[in-house]
Amino acid sequence: MHPKYWAETTPEKSAVVMASSGERITYGELDLRCNRLAQLLRARGLRPGDVIAALMENHPRFFEIFWAAQRSGLYFTPISWRLKTAEAAYILENSGAAALFSTPHCADLAAAAAELAHVPMRFSVGGNITGYEPYEEAAAPMPASPIEDESLGRDLLYSSGTTGRPKGIRNALPDGKVSTIPPVMAFMSGLYGFDQTTVFLTPTPVYHASGLRYGMVAGHAGGTNVVMEQFDAERALAIIEEFRVTHLGAVPTLFVRLLKLPMEIRGPAIRRRRVKPTLPRVGARSATSDFWTATAIFISRIVNRT
Repeated sequence: MHPKYWAETTPEKSAVVMASSGERITYGELDLRCNRLAQLLRARGLRPGDVIAALMENHPRFFEIFWAAQRSGLYFTPISWRLKTAEAAYILENSGAAALFSTPHCADLAAAAAELAHVPMRFSVGGNITGYEPYEEAAAPMPASPIEDESLGRDLLYSSGTTGRPKGIRNALPDGKVSTIPPVMAFMSGLYGFDQTTVFLTPTPVYHASGLRYGMVAGHAGGTNVVMEQFDAERALAIIEEFRVTHLGAVPTLFVRLLKLPMEIRGPAIRRRRVKPTLPRVGARSATSDFWTATAIFISRIVNRT
């Protein structure tokens, strides 16, 4: 499936929820915004194979920018706002980004990097950046209908550059309808049991492969993606209970931070809430162990040994 399908069948369902602000984007809203942005990008001359980039924090507009690229045959490159100016500029230049989307939170880095890389189109999201065109104003008058030449786009991700300059992996654009789920996404969805009832918690930066791609899996499945603006261990436990989270994607460091919480804080959460484990299915049997207990045992053994 695809967010387009869920926009038709469950338009009022939340596709993305920002955990702290509470802002919700329904599938119906997401589809309209993606169409308007796709129309804007076509009107500005972008064609299949071109690249757009996003340099922003975990923001409610992030996924609509990605999904617009995905249905326009464009490559989408997310850039870490923690990079230095030269590093961000290199990614923009090396990818050949024709447009950059950024927010006031990243204004200084975005302005300097775009200038160095000579990015021709620059859009500010959720506020003003000097030299940038307000994205919301530019997209608002565009048609909310799909572009006539919809085609599949994909992400163009870069390495962290710890052993040299960041390296991009530009795979060929896939064939098929925009509603086609990529094979790796279909595999992940089946492996971890993503479906329409999924509530996925994204505690990691969405510019990272895991934050972006698991959000994509949730969108294909028709689930809800709850995005933390910034990770806080105690707040994460509260969010799991508040939103009845079923899936959590986190790097080991975040699990360690959860497990370092005092037992009087994490103990009640462990007893009150069961979360589907992201463990592979074996044959026809699905893993059903207590998520927190299984994780606590595994992680605590690593911590105790080090």
